[in-house]
Amino acid sequence: MKHFDAAIIGAGFGGLGAALTLAEGGANVVVFETLVYPGGCASTFSRQGYRFESGATLFSGFGQGQLFRRWIDDHDLDVQFQPIDPVVTLRSQEFELPISRHREQFIDQFCALPQAPADDLRTFFSWQKKVADALWELFDDETLLPPLNPTTLSRHLLRSPRYLPLLPTLGRSLGQVLRRRQLWDYRPLRTYVDAVCQITVQTSADEAEAPFALAAMDYFFRGTGHIRHGIGEFARAVTDAIEALAGTVSFADPVFAARPHPKGWHLETRRHQITCDNLVANVLPTDLMILLGDTDFDRRHLLELSNDIKSGWGAAMLYLGLDARQLEDPKASHLELIDRADQKLIEGNHLFCSISGADETWRAPEGQRVATISTHVDMNKMWQDDQEKRAAYIDAIHDRMRQTLARRAPTIHEAICFEMTASPRTFQRFTKRHRGFVGGVPRRVGLHNYRHLRPVSPAPNLYLVGDTVFPGQSILAAALGGVKVAQMLL
Repeated sequence: MKHFDAAIIGAGFGGLGAALTLAEGGANVVVFETLVYPGGCASTFSRQGYRFESGATLFSGFGQGQLFRRWIDDHDLDVQFQPIDPVVTLRSQEFELPISRHREQFIDQFCALPQAPADDLRTFFSWQKKVADALWELFDDETLLPPLNPTTLSRHLLRSPRYLPLLPTLGRSLGQVLRRRQLWDYRPLRTYVDAVCQITVQTSADEAEAPFALAAMDYFFRGTGHIRHGIGEFARAVTDAIEALAGTVSFADPVFAARPHPKGWHLETRRHQITCDNLVANVLPTDLMILLGDTDFDRRHLLELSNDIKSGWGAAMLYLGLDARQLEDPKASHLELIDRADQKLIEGNHLFCSISGADETWRAPEGQRVATISTHVDMNKMWQDDQEKRAAYIDAIHDRMRQTLARRAPTIHEAICFEMTASPRTFQRFTKRHRGFVGGVPRRVGLHNYRHLRPVSPAPNLYLVGDTVFPGQSILAAALGGVKVAQMLL
């Protein structure tokens, strides 16, 4: 039976971050992945001649000095990151806002909207940048993230003046912050922050814990853009780098059971039985408990995380083939579409759309381009006992998605020549995530968000990574969590 220094369950970006860091440190590492390709919920898959992103999203962390840029440079990855401008175009029934990748230009555009309180907006965005700078610097230098040692603690003490703007926001929602500044009643700003919060911290601005939301407002300006040919190209390149460092990646090889062993852990997979000193699980907490079976360990933290996830979301998807002749802009683009800003930004009322570039020719049949469109799904409604009601709920969401697309992006709607739908059941089936939950734990207001700002280890030599644990909730954050765990093990 083969023995490894570390085994990774899941080739999502949390698992890939852990595996690459371990391999860089000389560890003998193996990754087991259920799918035949890497990336998990952030992957690119093939169907009927099309290559779709699993989820409609932008990708951050590719700026100079950021984690993904370092991976590309250090391992000479054949990945083409494309900065795009605008990064996203936000459309509602009231206004259209192209969100520039240049922060000052974006603020100028926002202040030029009708009846905008320009001076108050500029004051707010100037203060918000100080909060965002303090928090994004932790992502740019992962050594500042927990767990901390005396050296990093002293660095945080030296940085403490930068954290002062955060203190009044702790335990408050972004909505409360904006009300204090008398900006909440300016509808375009409220619509904008609601839209940003829904796709980043997974909740509305009036429910979002302010520090997380204020940092997320800078998402578009922090090394964010498009990966030519899809995020799966990046995931595959990282996989190749792991293997080039003598790591092993085993696809179509799900793990069926994990049990403690005198040498650490014993894993039974579809094709292998191995032992390892350390086990890193890039899965949902519920799925990890299933893998561990009747193993004796403290389940309290995993149960707490599992309960938190129940307040989260699933996704309904439209995967589209588009007639390229009907699309004026040849560049890859991203749209955030809101049908009714006075309604919750879920269930087809709010869409995030990712559209491939005309130069990504092998992502669609000749003369076509692809689009991935997503919306949030209420999982309590999704998993109701009545199967007919469940199907009707998802059908209604897909219909609302089509209506919103037709109203807010008619050119895209009229260009559709192929459509494939997906729901949380689809994510459950392919990614094996419990009930298809995606996006991690919503960062709703409260000091509970700061209880577990360190790697989760439910049993000796076992670590949980991914979007449900700190720092979580984005591809970059999940990867950083994997990196931090690996650094602890080296």
